[in-house]
Amino acid sequence: MQVRVLFFGVLKELVGRSEEALETAPNATLASVWESYAERFATLRDKRPSILFARNREFSKPETTLEEGDEIAFLPPVSGGSGHIFAITREPLDGRELAARLQQPSDGAVVTFEGIVRDNSNGRATAYLEYEAYEQMALAAMTKIGHEVASEFAIGQIGIVHRLGRLEIGEPSVIIVATAPHRRPAFEAALAAIDRLKREVPIWKKEIFRDGAEWVEGQWDRSLLAGTAADVSR
Repeated sequence: MQVRVLFFGVLKELVGRSEEALETAPNATLASVWESYAERFATLRDKRPSILFARNREFSKPETTLEEGDEIAFLPPVSGGSGHIFAITREPLDGRELAARLQQPSDGAVVTFEGIVRDNSNGRATAYLEYEAYEQMALAAMTKIGHEVASEFAIGQIGIVHRLGRLEIGEPSVIIVATAPHRRPAFEAALAAIDRLKREVPIWKKEIFRDGAEWVEGQWDRSLLAGTAADVSR
């Protein structure tokens, strides 16, 4: 089968092209495609710890199986010189994997916050949740929050990853990881990040109950409303 492979940043320079059509085995995965390039271009192998994989414009795990016509992207860290990670995905989240990717030898603390789907809301039994987002804007907002939090607190790295689509009871919808030499700034950074995410990022939650469904309405941060929303005080 054939897939389309995209390269960005330094990866584009290492392989000498920005994209190509690739013939793969029927049960190929993102990881096996990457490995095929690492065998052809030895300098790619050392880049693997910092590379994210995407399938059809969604962040995906290396073991994701490919289908005919898929678009694959290998993504080096974004500009800015940090090892922070910001992502939106429809794949299950793994807090330990995210923490392992962010932790450095100089870190004495790793704080992980996971927002979990619970089985009730305001006395009603919850069947599952659905999340949707204005994805490009949401990712940009998450990235902005992460960099601002990292500059405010004495941390090493921060990761913010949110999942979209249908989530079952007990599954994490969002994971925030903050690493730091000391515990207090790591805790403070993780708390600040989730508080801001809830008020500043265009992600919406729909609760599906045993007896109906409704969208959960939150509240935008006041700084975002200034100059963008109608002045209801007039």
